[in-house]
Amino acid sequence: MMVQMEVSWLRVLLDNISSYLTLSSMDDLSSNPALKYYTRGEEISNLLKPVLENLIDSDASPSELLNNGFEELAQYCDELREQFESWQPLSTRIFYVLQIESLASKLRESSLEVFQLLKHCEQHLPADTISPSFEECLELVKLVARDEISYTIDQALKDQKNSVGPTSEVLVKIAESTGLRSNQDILIEGVVLTNMKEDAELTDNDTEAEYLDGLISLTTRMHEYLSDIKQAQLRCPVRVPSDFRCSLSLELMTDPVIVASGQTYERVFIQKWIDMGLMVCPKTRQSLSHTTLTPNFIVRAFLASWCETNNVYPPDPLELIHSSQPFPLLLESVRASSSENSSPIKNGQADAEELPQVFSRSASAPGIVSEVVCKTKRSTNAASAADRSVSQARSNTPWKFPEERHWRHPGIIPASIRETGSSSSIETEVKKLIEDLKSSSLDTQREATARIRILSRNSTDNRIVIARCGAIPSLVSLLYSTDERIQADAVTCLLNLSINDNNKSLIAESGAIEPLIHVLKTGYLEEAKANSAATLFSLSVIEEYKTEIGEAGAIEPLVDLLGSGSLSGKKDAATALFNLSIHHENKTKVIEAGAVRYLVELMDPAFGMVEKAVVVLANLATVREGKIAIGEEGGIPVLVEVVELGSARGKENATAALLQLCTHSPKFCNSVIREGVIPPLVALTKSGTARGKEKVTCESFVLFPLLVW
Repeated sequence: MMVQMEVSWLRVLLDNISSYLTLSSMDDLSSNPALKYYTRGEEISNLLKPVLENLIDSDASPSELLNNGFEELAQYCDELREQFESWQPLSTRIFYVLQIESLASKLRESSLEVFQLLKHCEQHLPADTISPSFEECLELVKLVARDEISYTIDQALKDQKNSVGPTSEVLVKIAESTGLRSNQDILIEGVVLTNMKEDAELTDNDTEAEYLDGLISLTTRMHEYLSDIKQAQLRCPVRVPSDFRCSLSLELMTDPVIVASGQTYERVFIQKWIDMGLMVCPKTRQSLSHTTLTPNFIVRAFLASWCETNNVYPPDPLELIHSSQPFPLLLESVRASSSENSSPIKNGQADAEELPQVFSRSASAPGIVSEVVCKTKRSTNAASAADRSVSQARSNTPWKFPEERHWRHPGIIPASIRETGSSSSIETEVKKLIEDLKSSSLDTQREATARIRILSRNSTDNRIVIARCGAIPSLVSLLYSTDERIQADAVTCLLNLSINDNNKSLIAESGAIEPLIHVLKTGYLEEAKANSAATLFSLSVIEEYKTEIGEAGAIEPLVDLLGSGSLSGKKDAATALFNLSIHHENKTKVIEAGAVRYLVELMDPAFGMVEKAVVVLANLATVREGKIAIGEEGGIPVLVEVVELGSARGKENATAALLQLCTHSPKFCNSVIREGVIPPLVALTKSGTARGKEKVTCESFVLFPLLVW
């Protein structure tokens, strides 16, 4: 029943609805990929608004139960508005639409609950507040569309994983529903998802990386489908060779140029791509080290000859680039029927055929999309639980966006791809935070490092701004802080910033390597040590820093972390040691520090680190000291066990390690044979990876003379 009490949440809800409805005046709303969900929210808001206004004007106040309903509805309405306001064209469209769809669904269900509650207490309300009737409102909300693209994506990923689809109709439906209206949109989405996958791999989130791999494969299929459409539209007497067509324009090239990745594109189209701030190869998704466009005279000559022979005339690329639809749209004839306000996928001038092998991705996906787009809470005081410091806690569970942070687009084009500025408000805040980092007050420093940690956690744009404003030297100096929280947050900030390739050099050149080793040796928190190891790994991706990190004394504390750290720390240490051991001079240091014993112990499947340990052992087995250590520490039996029972990658690396052990060493050959390696090697020749089969062949040549003898 209705009782007299405050109506604050009723007023908040009404204010939030009014704010949401003002979105209709946004200039870029029509281009938002989730436009149809705005329309659904608008329909519900227009039903709610007059009812709420009548309630506020009356003397009645909502019951506690109804007030709770208003509170929940106000939250969903506000979150939905914020999501629409935060849309950025160069962020992931698929994840954005999935999040918007989740919030729109919650808004609809919460509205139904509120109207149901109002209907139950209708008799306690003044008559003039019940217009329109709550029953009528209930029925109208039920009519609001609720088709869910999340289900379609989930099913497509399952079909893709089972090699039974998805069909072209499903691909078009997903493209339509997520705003992937053009070849350009599809290629950009692939770049963003690849960046997200790299971030996931950096934090050892294998489930997330696998899911993203599935989405990357979906975008690849969309591009290939679009390419086939264009091939059919070219009306050439013969099939146009894929090397003669630009993957951006999906047309025959007239002025082919080579970019830094070695791929060839039509000049005006790749120039437009770069001018958008996309410093990445559309095909390979590799960062472009420079923007020089080199004429490909060989392709141009062959193309001219082919066109003359087949009486084909390529279109003028300048006309295409300056047309109203410079990038071809998807097939119009297969549009999913919908009466809602959404931008359809049309059949513009699509292109081409299959992409090169480098563009293909594995068709894997972890499961239900709803497991990925989870509830988002508005609290911001749980920073430490939201980033990679808790990766060990979620490494064996289905991936979800961290619930304690307010979800923002996790896949905005990184700095190495999009060298544009960020908002002035963020820059102003960062400059103030940098001043706070230099404060003599520990509380001020603590708040500043925690805030920078949050800002740098997911936004690649923020990482650019933070580095550009000069935060890195101050963060490096705080690695020596005696406050455990400041030290842990500072090292995590540097880890987050190092995800950007350009920032790696800035961090190393700021003298961060020795302070990071200091944290690795004496860090107050296990989290700080693990993140220090992860940062050193991130920096060691650049070749010159492998030597510098090794010479600075990082290897011994990394091995100590490998042996006695937390599970997350062990994983980060193993990853860093693998990268460092690629450099020949570091191999002996890793072995002398006692890493082999720990690596052999970590090949116990209970640690979940078999693949990480095996790949480091394969590196170390290339030198004499490594072979001896592996033999003495009992590594041969466990390597043979991995060849027999491990994953595909594990079998491949274990075989490589055994091959190194056996080469020029009859003693180790005999040991390997005694451990029963022959049957699993034979099995690997039938079912292993291509590289694994190659290693088996090589090992067979090594072992065969002993077997004959």
